[in-house]
Amino acid sequence: MPRADAVFEGGGVKGIGLVGALSVAESKGYVWENVAGTSAGAIVAALVAAGYEASELKKIIGSLDYNRFKDKGVVDRIPLFGPLVSLLSEKGIYEGNFLEDWVRDLLSRKGIRTFGDLIRQGEKDKRYKYKLNVIAADISNELLVILPTGIEKYGENPDRLEVAKAVRMSMSIPLFFEPVRFRNNYFVDGGILSNFPVWLFDAPGVPEWPTFGFKLIEPDYGKPNRIEGPLDFLKSIMGTMMDAHDKLHVENNDIVRTIGIPTLGIKTTEFDIVADRAEKLYQSGMSAASEFFKVWNFKKYVQAHRAKKNPKWLAKIEQLRKVMVT
Repeated sequence: MPRADAVFEGGGVKGIGLVGALSVAESKGYVWENVAGTSAGAIVAALVAAGYEASELKKIIGSLDYNRFKDKGVVDRIPLFGPLVSLLSEKGIYEGNFLEDWVRDLLSRKGIRTFGDLIRQGEKDKRYKYKLNVIAADISNELLVILPTGIEKYGENPDRLEVAKAVRMSMSIPLFFEPVRFRNNYFVDGGILSNFPVWLFDAPGVPEWPTFGFKLIEPDYGKPNRIEGPLDFLKSIMGTMMDAHDKLHVENNDIVRTIGIPTLGIKTTEFDIVADRAEKLYQSGMSAASEFFKVWNFKKYVQAHRAKKNPKWLAKIEQLRKVMVT
């Protein structure tokens, strides 16, 4: 069976499309060695690392009431001013507890609790010790943190870090969910620094197997933002933070190994998505992956992009790693 690594982009509810694409990749016989993700991509990656197959994930997302992710605390329930008070005092409108507990329950069904349960036996390289990598942003120290190994900087043993907690860190959409406070540092959605780190598993030399990127493509991808007011301005700032340097890397080097999944105009926080709309997004992922694998050829990819001893993109990757905590 062919082996591969997988990197899943973040995108909230749009992650449904990732599962559709994943189902096609699995139908081609691929088994996953290393997986990584940001935000919603972290959820998919964590469940894949735990042993869930795409067919199981489809049933899970098909029966999920996404509105439950909008869990409110006592402050949030105050009429009229509750959300504003929560935003000012707790730095986010929704608690995020349901999300974390939901992920924890799904992982426990496969016998997974901490990253110690996801160690790749016999692996000597620290970068590949754990089957799963999750991207989070430490806004207290302005750092991109790769979990679990990056948690050592904060005095925690990576083996003991709960996978569900790491996913919750990565899923902390700014302002929407409360950030995760860990050792007096605030962690939010890793997408503000790298929403699509398809380069994460790259190393010098010819790879033994490919890394596939699962990327969510917006209907207006590549078009300039219209900025007509303060809300448009804030939205553009957030979009630039989450997409700019990843977009550059994909456009320059990695489009050939990236499955671009059209998101059909569905929004990141569209938690009231109806079943029919969710199914169309899932099918969009399947269609995108089907088209991708019609032309994918690992040998040609290696010859064109990885055969050189010291490719220029490798220097770029090393620059990126200097601003990460791993």
